[in-house]
Amino acid sequence: MSTPEYLEATYDMFLSSIAGEAAESTRFADWVREVEAAGLFGFEARRQAAQGTSVDLERTTGERHHVLNLSSYNYLGYASHPQVIEAAKAALDRYGLGAASSPVHGGTFALHAALEAELVDFLGPGARGATLFSSGYGVNTGAISAVMRKHHHVVMDRSAHMSILEGAQLSRAKLEYFQHNDPADLEAVLKRIAGTTNRILVCTEGVFSADGDFGRLADIVGVAKRYGALVLVDEAHSFLVAGPGGRGVCEAAGVLDDVDLYVLTFSKALGGVGGALVARPDIARYVGWYARCRMFSCALDPAVTGGVLEALRLGRGSDGDARRARIHANAAHLRERLAPHVDLGPSESWIVPVVYGEESLTLPLVDHCQRHGLDGSVLQFPAVGIGESRMRLFASSEHTVAELDRAADILVGAAHALGFALPQG
Repeated sequence: MSTPEYLEATYDMFLSSIAGEAAESTRFADWVREVEAAGLFGFEARRQAAQGTSVDLERTTGERHHVLNLSSYNYLGYASHPQVIEAAKAALDRYGLGAASSPVHGGTFALHAALEAELVDFLGPGARGATLFSSGYGVNTGAISAVMRKHHHVVMDRSAHMSILEGAQLSRAKLEYFQHNDPADLEAVLKRIAGTTNRILVCTEGVFSADGDFGRLADIVGVAKRYGALVLVDEAHSFLVAGPGGRGVCEAAGVLDDVDLYVLTFSKALGGVGGALVARPDIARYVGWYARCRMFSCALDPAVTGGVLEALRLGRGSDGDARRARIHANAAHLRERLAPHVDLGPSESWIVPVVYGEESLTLPLVDHCQRHGLDGSVLQFPAVGIGESRMRLFASSEHTVAELDRAADILVGAAHALGFALPQG
């Protein structure tokens, strides 16, 4: 029996059209209706409560499932922590619903300044400043486009996040890639462009979200500095989770003081939304004014700011230490349970990707898992290479061993049912 055409669709197929009208949006709407009619549309499911370790979700068709929640990057459980919620409510009562202005004009509150100061203090001694953004994505696009210019060079890891790529494109700098986590290839690129520009920015990550592997920061930063390059490290998935006290892979690798642009988001371990750039005070302030997505956007809302500030205070103390120990243990346990049965790629973190390969398996896999009680996050082309589709499971500090075992059983069952389990023996 031939594979239905709707199973072969990939995200990029609806990105453009040569037709004069918006034909791609019509084709996408038709595809969604077809998948819904087949009972396979597991995306955009409405969660009925906070992002806990399990949650009730309702599909767009009205169908409901109770699932183990491994699709949320609420790594330390702070999104629904009582003290965090109370801090958010207090900020809401004092400052109102929104900032109602750009941060450069009338939208900066005392609470924003307090969060910036706490971030700087947390990352330790040294001349640093912080600038808040209303989205984590905007930190990279805004900072890179503000710091880099035409005729400069942005050199990025091939596996780095789309926000880094779009920041480089917005800057109009010349864009170069180096092979993933390969300091020798980075050096070859830098050697080739050295002397052709007065500014180079090397961009990499603490934990890569597609594969769950750590950036080789000691080697990458060492090479970059030998060639006089600035360094940006995106610690979105590692801030407050990796390193001594949660200061990220940068500190674990011993290069925190050598990183020029330290990028973090509030939507992962801090349980909120938004992000920040931590950099030399003059750079942080400059970016705050010249990042267009910040200058021309409303400032971060007060309730989220208050909640994030409380999450940071909890996360940098003994409560955070205990949660970090649990998430590391939970991630190791989940990888150990899955490794004999499915391809986990190079994962070594709390992001555990299960590589199933063929794009045509995406819809059946999401559907199978939800119906059996598991929700994970899928990636397929063009977010990853053709034939490298994967479901990412995000372990948290709050999952129990029993929940992780159940999640592993469901995923392994799906692998056998859909034909991507590793051969045994």
